[in-house]
Amino acid sequence: MKTKQTVRWVALDVLERIHKGGAYSNLLLNESIEHGQLNEKDSRLLTEIVYGTVSRQLLLDFYLAPFIANAKKVHPWVKQLLLLSLYQILYLDRVPDHAIVNEAVEIAKKRGNIGIGKFVNGVLRNIQRQKVPSLDEIKDPMKRLGIEISMPQWLVEKLVKEIGFEQTRKLGLSLLVPSHASARVDTSRVSRKEAMEILQEEGFSVQESKISPYGITAEKGFFAGSRLFKEGKVTVQDESSMLVAPALQLKPYHQVLDACAAPGGKTTHIASFLDHKQGGTVTALDIHAHKVELIKENAQRLQVDPVVQTCVMDARKVSESFAPATFDRILVDAPCSGLGLMRRKPDIKYTKKATDFQKLPEIQLEILEKVAPTLKSSGIMVYSTCTFSPEENQAVVAKFLANHEDFEKIEISGTEAVKKSITDKMLTIYPQQYGTDGFFISCLRKK
Repeated sequence: MKTKQTVRWVALDVLERIHKGGAYSNLLLNESIEHGQLNEKDSRLLTEIVYGTVSRQLLLDFYLAPFIANAKKVHPWVKQLLLLSLYQILYLDRVPDHAIVNEAVEIAKKRGNIGIGKFVNGVLRNIQRQKVPSLDEIKDPMKRLGIEISMPQWLVEKLVKEIGFEQTRKLGLSLLVPSHASARVDTSRVSRKEAMEILQEEGFSVQESKISPYGITAEKGFFAGSRLFKEGKVTVQDESSMLVAPALQLKPYHQVLDACAAPGGKTTHIASFLDHKQGGTVTALDIHAHKVELIKENAQRLQVDPVVQTCVMDARKVSESFAPATFDRILVDAPCSGLGLMRRKPDIKYTKKATDFQKLPEIQLEILEKVAPTLKSSGIMVYSTCTFSPEENQAVVAKFLANHEDFEKIEISGTEAVKKSITDKMLTIYPQQYGTDGFFISCLRKK
C-alpha cells in the first residue's frame, strides 16, 4: 500500500500542522489538495476528516482520554492519528471500522515502528469493544457543555453570559454541521434564475439563498470549478457578507472607500453597483501588498476592474492621504476576532484568547475615527465584522457615536429576510440562525 498517497496520511499531516499553529485549517487544506493533486472525492473526504476532527477536538480528547491514560507518553502525531481515526469511527458511516483501524495501524508502522502500530491497534480495538465514555460523567453543566460543543471554557462562559445557555449550545452544535457552498451572482450580467439553470446543467444542486437576493447555495459542490465562475458571473462568498454592499445604498456615480478590502469579495460586490461612465469608483485598501494583488485579480476576473482602484495602505492612515469629504460611501469591514467564521475555520475556537477582545475594539474604533472625516455630508458609512462579539460590534459603534454627534444610526437596507436579527438598528447574525457565517452590520449616516 502506498501509504503516503492515502487521504488519511495527508489528513494526519494537515492536522499536525494545524496543531503546531501558524496557518488556518482552510488554507492548509487548499494547499494539501493542490499539492497532493487529489480528485474531488478524495478532496471531500480529506476536508471532512480534517474539519470534523478539528471542530470536535475537545470532545474527541474526552472520548480518547481513558484509553490512553496508562500510556507512558503518546507522541503528538500518534494522538492526532488516534483522534482522526476515532472521528471516522464515530461519525463517518461510509467507511467500515475495520478499514479505518487497519489503515491507522499501517500509517503508525510506516511513520513510526511496529510497536506504535500495535499500540494504535490496541487503543482503537478497545474503543470498539468498550465504547466511549458518556458526557453524563461530567457533573458541571458548563464544563459538560464546553466538551459537548468542543469550545474552550472561557469562550463558553462568555457566550452563555451574552446569549444564554441554550442558544450557546445551539450555536456550538451548529458549528459541527459542515458549511454549505455559497456563491454570489452578478445580477447585472446574469439573473439568479438563469445562473441557477446553467449550474444545474453542470450538475450542481443549487437553491436560492434565503437571506440574500444575490446568493445561491449548494450542500455540496465546487462553485470555483463552474463555467460561470470562470466567466466572472459568479464568485464564492458567504451569504451573510452579501448583505454589506446593499446596506451602502449605492448609486452608479458614487465614490466609495472600502477601507479593509482584501480579498475583495465585498469590493467587487460594491463595484457591480457602480458605473465607470458615470464616474463611479471604489477605492480598495489593504495593509498587505500581496492581498491588494488578490483584490486586483478578483476585480479582473469579475470584470469590474474599470471601477476598482487599489492601494496598499493602513486604514488608520486614510485621513492623511485623502481630503475631507472625498467619499459618498465608506465601508469599514474591520479586522476582528473572526468568531463568525468558526464553521469554516474551526481552529479559531482554540487560537483566540480573551485578551483579543480588549485589543481589537481599540483598532476598530481607531479605523472608524480616521476614515470618518473623508465621508461627505449625508454620506453613509457601514461598519461590519465577521464576529458576533458585542465588544467588537455594538460597543465600538456606541463609542464612535459618543465621540461624533454628527453621525447617526439608520435602518439597514436590504435586510428584510433577517429582520429578526436586528436590534436597535444593528444586525447581528449568529451561525445557528441561518446556517451562514456569523456577522454584524451597522449603518451610520453623517448628518
